[in-house]
Amino acid sequence: MLDIFEAYYERNSQLSVGDGMMKREQTVARCAGHAAVLRRVGWLGVWLVCALALVAHGQGRPNILWMQGGHTLDITGVAYSLDGQIVVSAGFDRTVKIWRVSDGALIRTLIGHTDSILCVALSPDGTLIASGGRDRTIRVWRVSDGALLHTLTGGVGYVSSVAFSPDGNLLVSGSDDRTIQLWSISDGVPIRTFTGHTGQVYGVAFSPNGDLIASASSDRTVRLWRVSDGTLVRTLTGHTSPILSVAFSPDGLYLASGSDDGDRSVCLWRVSDGVQLWRYTEPYRIICVAFSPNGRWVASGDFGGAIRLRRVSDGTPEHTLFRFNTGSVSSLAFSPDSRLLVASGSDIRLWRIADESLLRSFAAHTTGVNGVSFAHDGSLFASVGFRVRLWRVSDGALMRTISDTTSYSKVAFSPREDILATSNWSTIRLFRASDGTLIHTLTGHITSIINSVVFSPDGSLVASGGEDWLVNVWRVSDGALLHTLTGGVGYVSSVAFSPDGQQIVSGNADGTIRVWRVADGRLIRTVRAHTSAIGNTVFSPDGRLLAFTVGNTIELWDVSRWERVRTLTGHTSVARCVVFAPNGRILASGGADGTVRFWRVSDGMLLQTYDEETGLDVLSIAFSPDGQLFGYGRYDGTVVVAHTPTLLRDGDVNNDGCVDDTDLLQVLFVFGQSGSNLPEDLNNDGTVNDSDLLEVLSNFGRGCEN
Repeated sequence: MLDIFEAYYERNSQLSVGDGMMKREQTVARCAGHAAVLRRVGWLGVWLVCALALVAHGQGRPNILWMQGGHTLDITGVAYSLDGQIVVSAGFDRTVKIWRVSDGALIRTLIGHTDSILCVALSPDGTLIASGGRDRTIRVWRVSDGALLHTLTGGVGYVSSVAFSPDGNLLVSGSDDRTIQLWSISDGVPIRTFTGHTGQVYGVAFSPNGDLIASASSDRTVRLWRVSDGTLVRTLTGHTSPILSVAFSPDGLYLASGSDDGDRSVCLWRVSDGVQLWRYTEPYRIICVAFSPNGRWVASGDFGGAIRLRRVSDGTPEHTLFRFNTGSVSSLAFSPDSRLLVASGSDIRLWRIADESLLRSFAAHTTGVNGVSFAHDGSLFASVGFRVRLWRVSDGALMRTISDTTSYSKVAFSPREDILATSNWSTIRLFRASDGTLIHTLTGHITSIINSVVFSPDGSLVASGGEDWLVNVWRVSDGALLHTLTGGVGYVSSVAFSPDGQQIVSGNADGTIRVWRVADGRLIRTVRAHTSAIGNTVFSPDGRLLAFTVGNTIELWDVSRWERVRTLTGHTSVARCVVFAPNGRILASGGADGTVRFWRVSDGMLLQTYDEETGLDVLSIAFSPDGQLFGYGRYDGTVVVAHTPTLLRDGDVNNDGCVDDTDLLQVLFVFGQSGSNLPEDLNNDGTVNDSDLLEVLSNFGRGCEN
């Protein structure tokens, strides 16, 4: 029987770390250890214990409370769903984003394109998204879960425009190889190629009845094609510059087009005979045009950042509005009731047309979110990515933006007061979070980047470390510089206060951990921890352990002996950030592999891996004071606050979510053993004893309902 179980565990322990499982060696070692007990307790007990070592620790999407994001590069396209509930955008940052209109919240980010995305469209029923770009592919996504359904290839040029047919069964695309391609949505198969343009195709559109396709080209023509057989029906001439956009009126009677420099005009055409009904020249090139669903207006967006709404009947301007602060207007879309208009450029903005009022901007940060922090009472969440933003934790509402000419890189809330510390190039600024008032500007760093800023546990001090090799300590009450700590070789990547506030540690580029006494700034110890640069450092809540990132790994050190306890492996690229949960039993990390990972501190077991809605790179992470939530910042400018997964239930020794016989057996097997970080030592007193057994018994049956 023992041979059977050992063979079973050997076979089932071929688990990939990259897939969020335990390492093979860990699994075999654990099961082999339990197998030794077989001769004493029988095979059933061992099976109950060992089977849990093979539980796959699931990957996927966190249980997100809210998410706020933004494109990190210019946005090239927007689309409005016909039910008015969502807006979709795409941009040069290679992502497609889905937004909720009612509050501007980011719902989902779709990643898959390998180069800039140039266009995006929503199917009429709102269930599908199509995007195309410079990677010469069209990708079709399902809105409900973000699943990639098709990757359409075959063209040799960039895909500059896409449009769904009115029934949603077909997709048309235009590209810079001068062709127009018709695709079947159901299977992603190309149906027909339309040729005839002598320049690249910038815009395509279906007629409302689905019989015609209009195309706009750099050859200065608009062409109408019959969908059924690909016949060229009509060529519209009159523009004297490349035509960048084209759109049908809701009734299909008219066609609007907009042109590039030289011409810079918006034209209205009658579809039936190709007659140009009116033409108006604007100050800048016209990048996009769109009809309002009620058929009243033609909207145009230009390179100067302006949006103009002209009356379809005669071209009279009714609204000249919505000027972007910087950059051009790349795309336009009306709400289904024609009351709202969304436009993209350097960001995404939504306006009410009647009074020309700006309702919201769909964006959080436009650069990577390098720092996040929860307020001491858990009511606010701070994020920094060039600007500092304060969000209401309960619903993600933006409460305040600390915005001036300064570029901020790090942020930390005081653990006791309504004070926020932020860092920019060489200074620390202290703000009152409630009203954004600047309290102190702390100077002392030589002009350079500050990599880390933290408060002492009592909130009376703030410390920072930077590229100038210095650690500075200030008094919060008056902003006085108390200590400048030196001695390292290379930049200081991170600083952390011990939980008792008596020591500061710094992680350094030379692979050392330096320990300083807070009272007098004396260097107590230099620990040669690694041959590579130390990254993020953090103490466990009880002060017994120090965790830090180095390369792709996370190391845990026993502070009393300054010895390595274990190394956590699993990230497949650089581990950026690490933080202990308030209970000290869980460690969370984020990395350049685009994952958030949760680890059990006692034995280093990887408990959970999230790889959806984590972007390409997780730069910062934090737990709420009660540990019920965690938040993280992404390279793509997105901020996420999510519910902490239930990983360690009281009495749940093996972390399967159910306190049952297996947990009881596991405690009994090692009863009386002493040591540090034993998983069965539930109260962390160093010995597996009656109190641990009592914790299992008192919680017996919890989490086992299903």
